[in-house]
This record gives sequence, structure tokens and C-alpha cells, in this order.
Amino acid sequence: MTGFSELPGAVLVPELGVAAHYGEPLAEQRALDEGAAIVDLSHRGVVIVEGQDRLSWLHSMTSQQLTGLRPGESTETLLLDPNGRIERAIRIVDDGERAWLLVDEGSAEPLTDFLTRMRFALRVSVRNASDEFAAVLAFAGPAAELLRAAGPAAEWRDPWAGVLPGGVQYARGEAHAGAEWTASQFVFAREALPGLAARVGAGEVRAAGLLALDALEVRAWRPTQHADVDERSIPHEFDWLRTSVHLTKGCYRGQETIAKVHNLGHPPRRLVLLHLDGSRGELPVPGAIVHLSGTAADSDARPVGRVTRAALHHEWGGIALALLKRSVPEDAELEVRGGETGDDAKAEVTETIAAAQEVIVPADAGAAREIPRLKRL
Repeated sequence: MTGFSELPGAVLVPELGVAAHYGEPLAEQRALDEGAAIVDLSHRGVVIVEGQDRLSWLHSMTSQQLTGLRPGESTETLLLDPNGRIERAIRIVDDGERAWLLVDEGSAEPLTDFLTRMRFALRVSVRNASDEFAAVLAFAGPAAELLRAAGPAAEWRDPWAGVLPGGVQYARGEAHAGAEWTASQFVFAREALPGLAARVGAGEVRAAGLLALDALEVRAWRPTQHADVDERSIPHEFDWLRTSVHLTKGCYRGQETIAKVHNLGHPPRRLVLLHLDGSRGELPVPGAIVHLSGTAADSDARPVGRVTRAALHHEWGGIALALLKRSVPEDAELEVRGGETGDDAKAEVTETIAAAQEVIVPADAGAAREIPRLKRL
């Protein structure tokens, strides 16, 4: 036990064993945004890679430039399948002796198995350390300073606030919704977590649940594997080339798709932020189907996308991330059936929720290279 689940007011996500909230979701969200709260991420995974060849080996298999990563420097990378679809999103920080790979729930064991099979004769060792270590998240401020002073084994600083070298941003304009993003994940031995929870109980810092973190991630357009990625997802659809892909590095699995879509084509889907009509106080469920405005009640109307997750933001109200077909006009008004997921067993259809788009990935994203056309006789 981490101690966080026993804090007053804790309402757990049963399948994860961590708190969705502690009784005041919006107040927790404000505190987290202001750097005055911490989030228990002990349900997620930690994989440790050691050995002299660890960075060059990981570099050869994933999408980010990892050779030359300095001790304490944080980045993120993607493990893709041969067709360029996302298999694992990996947050990585190296301490000079080992690489810490922080992954979402359900990813540590399959990632460890894959890496173990790929060792060959290289000087590397891999182990799933999720039973030994766990992460706690905070934004820049007194909460992060408290965690830093507690002596974590590693600290991963999320690079989402800017475009990393070798990356590219599809979102238009100078102002990016994640420009002020300052989240860090602090890795502690599991036996240290009850002591951190005790400091929450003593009033030194506040605890925030997963609902608070979700809302801030949605508003910052910050994609995650556990919530937004499906079996067809490629990085371009989420504007994830900003921080997880180096476009000029050497070969890796899935690179051909990365290069072709960016240079010659367009991603088939595009991520948008939906501003939801809050008059009924309802949020769509993950997977809710998106329609063009006025067509949701038409049984013959084809859906144009799906919600990946929705949240109630403390300033913006009801918002959601959704993946739309590229062909959907950027100024199209949309509507979401709150409980409709395309799987009748998952949820009942509820009220229709009107939604307005905030474009993240433009419809013309990609096609970065202009290929000369040969003149025909």
C-alpha cells in the first residue's frame, strides 16, 4: 500500500488502485495547476535498463535521439510497430548508470519482454522494477520542491512545453496550449510512498487525483498512451512529433511511415480539443462517437471521429480531446452522443452534446516536401 488510498476522502479507481479524487476534484485541480499538489502514479510502470550500451541500444529501436543523452536530461520516445503505429510511449531519463523508463499502466511487462528479446550480444540488462519503484507527479512549485528534497531515485521532467531538437510542431501559431507545461515525475522506492502520504496528511502538501491531472492534460493538448492511443494511432495524429520523434536520426522500426506521412502525405486523423456545451452538465465517455452538427440523430449518418477523453476543467468547463477524420472541415460544428461508443455493451446512448473545435493538428499537416512533378508530353 502507498498510503495515498487511505487519505481522507479518497475515491479510488477500482481497476487501478489509485485515487480518482479526494473529495474535491476542482479544488485539487487548481492546487495541482499552481504547483501545490502531488498525484500518486503508483499504478504505472518503471523499467530499468543498465549496461554500457543502453542508450545506443534504445536509440536504435525507438523514435527519439537518445545517444548523447546527458545524466539527468529527460526526453520521451516511442516504440513503433513496423507500420509506424504506436506500441509504447516511453518517458526516459538517464542518471549516468541506468536509464529509467516510465510507462503507462499495463506497459511495463510487455516492454520488458520485448527489450529482453532484443538484447542479443549487447552489454545491457533489463528489468521490470514496478514492484520496487513508483512515480509521483507535481508541477513546478512548492510541491515539486518538496518531492525533490525527499531524495527521489530519478526525476523525469516532461518536455511537452517546447519542440525538441529534430522534432516539428503541426499546431499553428506561436501560442501553444502546453507552452507553460511544467509537470515532473519523481521516482521513489515504494517503501517511501507512505511517508509522502503522511506529509499530505500533515498538511505540508495537497494530494490530487487522476481527474485533476486528466483535465490539465486535456487543456494542454498533452497526449498519453493509456487514454488517447488506439491500435491505429501514429504520432502525427497527436502532434507528438514535437517531443517524441527525431526526424533526422538513423533507422528504427516504423521510421518509413514517420517519414512518408510527414514528408509526402497527411495523417488520416487529427486531434482536436472540443469545447463542450455544459448546459446539461454532462461529459461524454471515452470512445463517445462524434458527428457533424445536426446528424447525430440520423441513424444513417456516418460518425466523423471519437472522443479519447473528456474532463471538467476548473477554468474552461467541459472539454475533451477527440480524433477526427482529416476530411472534417476545421470550422465544422460538431456534436457528441454522451454515452455512445459504437459498442452497445459499453454504454447507453444519452443526451447529445454540442461541441466546437479548437484545432490542434491541422487538416493540411504533413506534406512537408514539395516533390517536383514531371512534365508530361
